[in-house]
Amino acid sequence: MTKTESRPVRLPPEKAATANQALQRVRDYLDSHRDRTQVTVTVEGGGREPLVLPREVVELLAATLAHLGAGRAVSIVPSDAELTTQQAADMLNVSRPFLIGLLKAGEIEYRTVGTHRRVTAASVLDYKRRDDQRRRAAADELTHLGQETGLI
Repeated sequence: MTKTESRPVRLPPEKAATANQALQRVRDYLDSHRDRTQVTVTVEGGGREPLVLPREVVELLAATLAHLGAGRAVSIVPSDAELTTQQAADMLNVSRPFLIGLLKAGEIEYRTVGTHRRVTAASVLDYKRRDDQRRRAAADELTHLGQETGLI
């Protein structure tokens, strides 16, 4: 498993416009070249051969630019990266004791290294996806009940 230190990157506000301009160009390219599995990039002033990137890498770049352009901090963490309980709690925006409760309840997979718990980023993201689905289902149910009772 990969150990990681997630250091979020946040652009200063004056650079957000540059990220948004780049995002628009990348999205336009991807939209107009849907059949391409690779993207060729020319680096300005590089004097070298063009850089060839897998389409998935460019799509990840677009997602990163979108977040940075919106003023959000971004971290890239490999899915098999092992996180400390504090890092996992930070990813979920919950307290460390709350995360420990989730681990003990079997909601998130983890392993023990000595006396320390280690959680993979994939396990955290899987829990987040399931939790989001549960929340959406509960909100939909409340909306449905509100409509049935005439409150909405």
